[in-house]
Amino acid sequence: MTSSLASMTGYARAGSGVPGISFQVEIKSVNARGLDIRMRLAPGYDALEGEIRRRIGKAMARGSITFTLSVDREGEGGRVVINKQALGAVLAALELLSTQVSAERPRLEGILGLRGVLEQRDSPLATADEEALHAAILGAVDKVVAELVEARRREGQHLAVVLRERIDEIAALTKAAELHPGRSRDAILERLRQQIADLSATGVGLSEDRLAQEALLLATKADIREELDRLDAHIAVARQLIADGGPVGRKLDFLSQEFNREANTLCSKSNAVELTGIGLDLKAVIDQLREQVQNIE
Repeated sequence: MTSSLASMTGYARAGSGVPGISFQVEIKSVNARGLDIRMRLAPGYDALEGEIRRRIGKAMARGSITFTLSVDREGEGGRVVINKQALGAVLAALELLSTQVSAERPRLEGILGLRGVLEQRDSPLATADEEALHAAILGAVDKVVAELVEARRREGQHLAVVLRERIDEIAALTKAAELHPGRSRDAILERLRQQIADLSATGVGLSEDRLAQEALLLATKADIREELDRLDAHIAVARQLIADGGPVGRKLDFLSQEFNREANTLCSKSNAVELTGIGLDLKAVIDQLREQVQNIE
């Protein structure tokens, strides 16, 4: 069974809790070259980071993911503690200033009011309560990850339609180049005759062998059969990748570069203005394709 394409953008949020504690989890993703997971966890919940990362990494292959966990304990469950390190730094600074500045020493409430000296920390939970809370948080993680995956899949369905349209346009332009009169044997021979005549008119006195070499070079340069064959092969591969789905964004990005390479060569080999125009139209559509591919996982 094939999987659908997925984009790399999406958002999901969920809230839940246990008696006395509520929490919110939020996850969002944007485009990225690889998988980059950034965590913003409420203080005291770092132990969950590894498991949350594992669950996100299992569900998604690419994207810049930001995950946020906020926790709110109801009632008077918190306790105030003194940050001894911060208090020591403040007292040392006051001692130093007292030798250099003549001023009234600060009162105790002023020192305690300095940021970081007093900290409010949640009272430790009983083991069973902590396990229940962690299980609820991880359950919410699974929920938002699944919702994010689904949002990315829905966006990927829209992108797949656009990609198929661009591929069809590339196929039509490739066919137009293949059928262009400028590729016919008579047209190439006529151009060769004209260019050989121009060479002869210079009066340089080219030998028959040299003229033959020039004719071969011009004929080789005018032949775009190889480029057309490669474009047809790339079209087939791109359609198969889109049909297969899954994390194929990098492969499609590489393929769009190969499309562009062949279009450039077609333009450089073109022996007719109209054929050059087809090549330029190809490049424009390929650029549109590549812009959309950047959004694919």
